[in-house]
Amino acid sequence: MDANSSLSRRELWHRLLLYPTHTLPTAAAPVLVGLGLAYHDRHFLFFPAFLGFLASWLVHVGGVMTDNYELLARHPDNREHPELVEAVKNGTLPLALLRAAIGGCFIGALLLGPYLLQIAGFATVLFGLVGILSSWSYAGGPLAYARLGLADPIFFLMFGVVAVAGTYYVQAAPALLTADNWLFVPQALPLRALLVGLPVGALVTNVLLIDDIRDRLHDREKGWRTGAVRFGIAWNRGEIVGLSVFAYLAPFALWLGAGYGPWVLLPLLSLPRAVTVAGAICRSDRFEDLFPMTPKGSFLSLIYGALLGLGLALS
Repeated sequence: MDANSSLSRRELWHRLLLYPTHTLPTAAAPVLVGLGLAYHDRHFLFFPAFLGFLASWLVHVGGVMTDNYELLARHPDNREHPELVEAVKNGTLPLALLRAAIGGCFIGALLLGPYLLQIAGFATVLFGLVGILSSWSYAGGPLAYARLGLADPIFFLMFGVVAVAGTYYVQAAPALLTADNWLFVPQALPLRALLVGLPVGALVTNVLLIDDIRDRLHDREKGWRTGAVRFGIAWNRGEIVGLSVFAYLAPFALWLGAGYGPWVLLPLLSLPRAVTVAGAICRSDRFEDLFPMTPKGSFLSLIYGALLGLGLALS
């Protein structure tokens, strides 16, 4: 994208703030795994899971917007997103409007809570609050964890554990909920629901690592302590390769160690795409070459999540 070009208001919101090629796939990938596991365990309920996905996507978009707001408010001279800087200067993107949009995303997610609270109990509120806090504090607040270099493990846990477990829980809890266990239904959150999504968490974390390579010069200017800033791009590339290897060995562990059927090997069909993406990242360090790798990595996580969810459902 030409740094000197102007974008319309619609293009700004779609391409750089809603960022659907990034946010939609990464929000959907863990949900699909949770759906597949719930179907396997005979807890499948589409509507609660869909509302959970919608809330997850809104929270994710709110986090992306918070990241951009913090960039524009704290570092107005940083040229990480020159189109947004220009839009603020010419009035196309007032910062007050961006703040309102962030609040709208998080409030919209919370408005879905009463139904989930009614059918699945108070634990659904905790899942939502953890998601909102994690999304906002990536770049917002005094202890933004991206600045502290903690984003990698938090992304891994949020997308690999919390999102999958939350999706499973809102499907399993309604049939088990009573007045005595309204706060939390332990049977609705088995250990497998906390572990089965870890390979998807690995691939979503890779999307973050791609961005950290791409934006390393801007992150250094902002004072962010990402791996690429502290240790160089070879560190991030090593993480990406390691997490990818983990993701593609995990189906064998599910098949041979966890007792699922061979259908859980379906994610291996996405391996050629994973090799292509990882290879491109290991060969590229220019912003222009890495910018399209973010949506490609996001789409890879979606394909993997869909195949793993299908494999769990069929096992």
